[in-house]
Amino acid sequence: MLVLWVWIAVVVVALIIMGSAVLPVLGRLAGLRRAALKLQRRQEEAMRLQQRAAVLEQTVLGVQERAEIMQGRLETIQAGLGKDDR
Repeated sequence: MLVLWVWIAVVVVALIIMGSAVLPVLGRLAGLRRAALKLQRRQEEAMRLQQRAAVLEQTVLGVQERAEIMQGRLETIQAGLGKDDR
């Protein structure tokens, strides 16, 4: 009977030791979860910014193309008026 109580005590002590080791790990897991969610939000924001940058790049290319067309028209008008000022 004494051996039974010794085994029960050993198991209880082992469970206490395991519990004291697991609790800090569980606390860190909550912090890691918050950090992962924060990183996910930042990644989504970066993707939105990347999409906006692509739209802006297309807009800039369109404006540049129109500026080149206008420059050509201006040169044609100036040549027609006999001016060569740039």
